Amino acid sequence: MHSSAPSFDQRSSSQVRRSTALTLFLFLCTAVAIVIRIVISPQMLNLVVDYTSDGGSLLGKLHTGTYAIFVLLPLVLISRPIRLQALEIGKFRGLLRFSAVLIVLTIYLFSVGRAGSSGFLLDTDLSAAAAGLIALALGRESRRALGELVLCVLIASAVLGIIEAALKIHFLPFGVAEEEFRPIGLTSHPLALGALCCLGVGFAPLAPWRLWLRVVAMLVLFLGCAASSARLALMMTVFEILALMLFVPWPRLTPQAERRAKFAALMLTLLLGAALITVLLSAGLLYRFRDSLFDQSFMARIEIYQIFGYVSSSQILFGMGIDSLTALVRDKLGMDFIESTPVFITMVFGVFAASIFMVSMIVILRRLLMGVARPAHIATIIYVIISLSNNAFSTKTPEMLILTVLLLAFVSPYPAKESAGAQPAQTAERTA
Repeated sequence: MHSSAPSFDQRSSSQVRRSTALTLFLFLCTAVAIVIRIVISPQMLNLVVDYTSDGGSLLGKLHTGTYAIFVLLPLVLISRPIRLQALEIGKFRGLLRFSAVLIVLTIYLFSVGRAGSSGFLLDTDLSAAAAGLIALALGRESRRALGELVLCVLIASAVLGIIEAALKIHFLPFGVAEEEFRPIGLTSHPLALGALCCLGVGFAPLAPWRLWLRVVAMLVLFLGCAASSARLALMMTVFEILALMLFVPWPRLTPQAERRAKFAALMLTLLLGAALITVLLSAGLLYRFRDSLFDQSFMARIEIYQIFGYVSSSQILFGMGIDSLTALVRDKLGMDFIESTPVFITMVFGVFAASIFMVSMIVILRRLLMGVARPAHIATIIYVIISLSNNAFSTKTPEMLILTVLLLAFVSPYPAKESAGAQPAQTAERTA
């Protein structure tokens, strides 16, 4: 006797195909949203809407990529089962808590009449947390692919920056008058290009590519950093490369053989590095190192702290509006920009809210760093040091999103002390 009803195996196979197709579709949408958030700069958006300029609709103050990520988040969370393992569960919960803190801070700024100060919370930090939740929900393979995609975008940005430095033209809108030409690549500023190239150098060794491809990627990113003329980023990138060489274990070598191999590699790197620096100097890419490091740009990052002498104690404790702060900095210090994240966060939020924000940032970064290899630790620490010297964490940039995706992409789901074959009891499944 035959039945026309489909068999269990047929139904199961059909469900698997539908689930795979849905995951692929959501992955592609997420990839497009992340690339849009990274590649479309504020200068490009300002050609269409008042994104960073004064006035305009409040809806135009968020990036197109941010809107796309916010729309995708609930779709991903409710459309398919979410399977998280060991460390991934903690990261998911950490991102949810971080998002909750950001939302509370945003509500606080709206309630005290400083809605304009909340833009970077939503566009920089909340979008990064949402992208991280999406990456975790899509699964390990999709998450790894997103990380490789972001790394490829950073490499492409470095290549474009090198070409810009050679041709002395910007391919994307910049709109900032500078005494000397500086490339921006696919970023919004030369400092962003340098910092992101430095970040990419630390994550390139973790990519599942052939060894020669990883070495080439690191070289291209280093050259992109040099082309950006971001002095601190370049110096930290040199330190980063040396740290990666000395402090990252080399597998399948005895301790004695590893020491000999690292010493030989260090000597070769120093020799080739000296030759490369000579070439870069002759090409004019290191012109900012020819004069003193303590120039006007450096001193501006020190002198900005004088602003605390021009404000009241209540403004320090409870914050002030961005427009008032910018006007005060311009009038009293003669500066058009506040290139210091600690100063900006403290003066906009006030000491109490700023403390909550900074503690939340430290907690989420610590959570994201759990389970990642040593190169990612080195790259993240160095990148944070660079970013605290400018306004990467206090303006509307995709840099926190890039860091979050990379840290989640190259993480092991289990702690290093656990064996690769974790027990099924350690897997948590959440079905919407």
